[in-house]
Parts: sequence; C-alpha cells; structure tokens
Amino acid sequence: MALLDGKDLAKTIRKKVKEQTAEFTKQWGRLPTLHVILVGEDPASEIYVRNKGRACKKAGIEFHEHKLTADTPADKLLTLVKSLSNNNAVDGILVQMPLPDHLPADAVIAAIDPRKDVDGFHPVNLGNLITGKANLVPCTPLGCMKLLEEADVSLKGKNAVVVGRSTIVGKPMALMLLEKHATVTVCHSKTEKLAHIVAEADVVVAATGQPELIKGEWIKKGAAVLDVGINRMEDGTLLGDVEFHTAAVRAAWISPVPGGVGPMTIACLISNTVKAGNARLGAANASRSA
Repeated sequence: MALLDGKDLAKTIRKKVKEQTAEFTKQWGRLPTLHVILVGEDPASEIYVRNKGRACKKAGIEFHEHKLTADTPADKLLTLVKSLSNNNAVDGILVQMPLPDHLPADAVIAAIDPRKDVDGFHPVNLGNLITGKANLVPCTPLGCMKLLEEADVSLKGKNAVVVGRSTIVGKPMALMLLEKHATVTVCHSKTEKLAHIVAEADVVVAATGQPELIKGEWIKKGAAVLDVGINRMEDGTLLGDVEFHTAAVRAAWISPVPGGVGPMTIACLISNTVKAGNARLGAANASRSA
C-alpha cells in the first residue's frame, strides 16, 4: 500500500505557484490578487479562510478578506460580488460556503465573473467542464486528479466509483475521471447495493461527509482510494469517509485523513488564482493588440 501524500505534493505545487507569481508580477506589474468573502462566524469556515490566506501569502499572492455579518442582506452581498467582478485589479473571487440560509448561494455564485471563479463553481465553468473545455475547475476534484497522476494510477478503461453527487466534488470529479477515459459510476444516498458497487471499483472517491461510511472490506484489492471526507468527531479526532486502516490493507493507493486531499484543495486554489489572472489579462491584452 502506498499513501497518496497530499502534504508532499501540495508543497511541490505551492513552490511552482510561487515561481508563477514572480512571472505574473514581472509580466503584469502587480501581484496576483485573491478576494475571499466570509459571511457569518462559522468556526470551520473561519479556519478554512485563514488557511487560504496563509497559503496565498506564502506564494506571494495578495489576499483580501471581506468579512460580513451573518444577517447581511442578499443585495449587499451581491453588490460586493459584482463590484469585485468589475474590478480589473481582482484576479480571483471566492465566496466561502456554506452561506447563511437566507442567502441564495446559486445567485451569489452566478454573480461572480466566471473568469475570476477560482472555486470553479460558476455554471459557465461547470458547463465548460462537461464539454471538455474547462479552464477553471473545482479545487478538490482537481487535487484528487493530481494525486492520481502523481502516483501514476492508470485510469483508462478502469472502473471508477464516486460516492457523493455534490456540485462541489462528486459531479465534477465524475466528469474529470470520464475525461481520462475511466468508466464512471456515481453513487449517492439512494444507491442500492453500495457495497457491491464499490467492491468492483478500481478507483474509489468517497465524498459523502459520513465518517467511515465506506468499509475497508468493500475495497477491491489493488484499488486506488481517495478519501475527501473530513469529519470532526466529538473527541476532536478527524475521520474520513473511508474506514482507513482496514481499507489500507486491501488498497494499492490510499489518501489519509488528514494530510491527503485537504492540502491539495488549497494548493489548487492558489494555482487557479494565478491561472485565472493570466488568462483574463492575456485575453484582454490580445484583444487590444488585434
């Protein structure tokens, strides 16, 4: 069994992003810039935003946090998003999810300029992913794909099972696996005979938010297992969606929790920020030159 070490690969990506940031600054005369909007005081969200800010600063990316109260009206949030979208000095925009219940998440995401949507959640970017023309894709599935690539896991013609159908992870993950010629099955809470389906998989991606839902005995010998789940238990420990120790006996590759997919998500976010800025500014420069 080999660990899919997200910490190690994320370090390599962050080093590359730092080099890209220097090139960006030389070409465009300023630092790439990420703006993050945090609404409310959800402790987990505050930690995520803080970690994103640290990663940006280490990579030389200018980071701005816009903190709004939980009772912020929708029109105020949408006005802020549109203002950042129209600001040429802003390269990436991220609205930290989840939002308070009274705020329309879909409308907020749709208000982001898709060229600055570093989370890859905008309908335009998801549509481009479906057609195989994506520039910005969701960070967590992108991190999963990079882990598989780094480990040289074969995907062509293999059976891949994605457990979870969210727009953030499950659906884009399935599309990205399809793009690499895997045969993909997407499972969810209504799936019958889940154990049987998982047992046939050469690649398993678990993204359910249910601790140890995927039992180790279900895993096919020699399979690659990507555990996206991060579940904090009452005693403070973190568990993934996969029963790690028993699955590790059977899997050829498996990502740990923590230290697997998590670090890759933030590394891919800062990579997307530089990529978004270069693409947008490059296109604008080309149109002026035409």
